[in-house]
Amino acid sequence: MSKVSIVVPLFNEEEILTRFHQELLQALTDPGYQFEVIYVNDGSRDQTSRILHELARQPHATVAVVIVDFRKNYGQTAALQAGFDLANGEIIVAMDGDMQHLPCEIPLFLKKIEEGYDLVSGWRANRIDNFWLRRIPSLVANRMMAKLSGVKLHDFGTTFKAYRRELVQEINLYGELHRFIPVLAAERGASICEIPITNVIRVTGQSKYGITRTFRVFFDVLTLAFLSRFGTRPMHVMGLAGATFMTSSLALILYIIIDYLLHTSDLRGTLQIAIMVFLFGSQLLATGLVLELLVRVGHEATGKKIYTIRHITRSEPTS
Repeated sequence: MSKVSIVVPLFNEEEILTRFHQELLQALTDPGYQFEVIYVNDGSRDQTSRILHELARQPHATVAVVIVDFRKNYGQTAALQAGFDLANGEIIVAMDGDMQHLPCEIPLFLKKIEEGYDLVSGWRANRIDNFWLRRIPSLVANRMMAKLSGVKLHDFGTTFKAYRRELVQEINLYGELHRFIPVLAAERGASICEIPITNVIRVTGQSKYGITRTFRVFFDVLTLAFLSRFGTRPMHVMGLAGATFMTSSLALILYIIIDYLLHTSDLRGTLQIAIMVFLFGSQLLATGLVLELLVRVGHEATGKKIYTIRHITRSEPTS
């Protein structure tokens, strides 16, 4: 019997949490799997923690419930990483707990994993959220991400995904990297597929995304471009930029010297600019070297978590 872990990051979801939990338990009834649900309370400031513990005290015949309470709000990437670290399942399904991801669609992901895929990504094929603030920026970003990374997905942004355990164990998340898991997985040779999921309007509570989401999408694209091309070799981009500035400045200095010898022109101001450009290029080279060292240290360092846990509560199934 395969074990499946459902990882659900939560932040201020008191209004919808009970309904989500009930629908999730109703969806986890396949006798061919052993289920656990891992709720990661990401420093919620409302009654999310209290409701979670009340739900955990309600025994369930077949589903284990794990509650992870962070000491503060670390963000969705850290919450997902904590869930991945604590998951016992051979298959891990990540989803949001605000009812915009339907628990009844989890079997669709499990079916694709059983077909042999390492990662199954949800695709909000028919989006119904805000056209200008969500759909247009997301459409542009997804197309650019697919182009830059070579991973042919329509929807990088949704959390609703399923993974083989060994895949997520190879990926260490930080910052906002949870959006780039398919790219990081593809670099490791993972087989990836995409399935349509229902896009649901949030029925209660408050969306965690606003106008700043548009800017974050743009920054995501820049991050992906850097990670996919220079993530493990920052000297290649910083060094190239630095060498370009230095070469240009040297050419300008050579021109100034020749012009002075031939025409005795007073180009001291231009010479000062050329020297400044040369110094700027050398600083870029130095920055590239520092980044190289940081990347190496980051890859070699082990055991450091991007979150701290206040406590963990586990409720075992009754049968």
